Amino acid sequence: MRKFVLKSSLFLIFLVVALEIFVRVLHLYTEDPPRMIDDLLVEKRVPGHTGYAVTGNRRMNFSEFRINANGFNSHRDYKPSSTELEIALVGDSFIEGFHADYTNSLGVKLENFFNNSTEVYEYGYAGYDLANQYHLIEAYKADFDKIDFVVVYLDFATDLHRSSYAPNHGRIDLLASPLFKIRDNVKLLAYISKIGVLDKVQGFVSSVLGRNQAPVNTKEELDNEQVLEYIENFKKLSEDFNIDYTKTFLLLDSRKTSDLFLKYCAKENIPIIDFGAVFEKEQTPTDLVYDQHWNDYGRSVISQLIGEQIKARMSD
Repeated sequence: MRKFVLKSSLFLIFLVVALEIFVRVLHLYTEDPPRMIDDLLVEKRVPGHTGYAVTGNRRMNFSEFRINANGFNSHRDYKPSSTELEIALVGDSFIEGFHADYTNSLGVKLENFFNNSTEVYEYGYAGYDLANQYHLIEAYKADFDKIDFVVVYLDFATDLHRSSYAPNHGRIDLLASPLFKIRDNVKLLAYISKIGVLDKVQGFVSSVLGRNQAPVNTKEELDNEQVLEYIENFKKLSEDFNIDYTKTFLLLDSRKTSDLFLKYCAKENIPIIDFGAVFEKEQTPTDLVYDQHWNDYGRSVISQLIGEQIKARMSD
């Protein structure tokens, strides 16, 4: 019996080591650059990290990221001026863009739309809601006062659960804990975590982080009370952070946005860039097959929509 246990243990150790080598050699694991909260209470990535993000259990998507000096994924550092045309994109993982090489991001496509006559600054971070985004704009007010146009990505059903901002120190502390350091250093753990083997553990962690609310994907799933609450949260955030809607656009999908909210924005002259109406008509897929994030074609369509709206505003 003792020999059997010893042989089984040795075999298990050999198997784990072999799988670890296999995952590393094929780079099946994704890298998650470390996070931080800066002196202005903005949650972002630690500057200076580069690496590769992987999606899917067979490396379905393999893309390179670069965390710039400002703490965001971009091919450039941000140095806004008062004389050049500059555009800021603010949002969650859709703007962070880990599903594409940083050299082919939404911001790069938008710069190409303007024939590189503008600089686009991508303030994207997975997990942002509107409170995070509007706080960022206020915290970096000196920069945003110089930036000519701001495009804020809004998912109505998930981004308006709160009416004020508070930094999530608990998330940062947990991600810096020994448990997560082990996961990040043992690539086999990172891989099996990514493909869902540890979903129950991750569900518990999400509840600790306060991120355990089920996603809502259609406007029909929201009741009237929720819609009115979200609109009030939007109003308060807009007022508290003094958002300038003469130069700030909301980028959203009208298929997933309350009609009441859309009517409110129209009444208040809050400009909207609706990619949902365009995506609805597209015959070519705009999302990744295995993921809801935009694919290369989807980013091209959205960059053109943003560019056209900004050009129209500039000609007014």
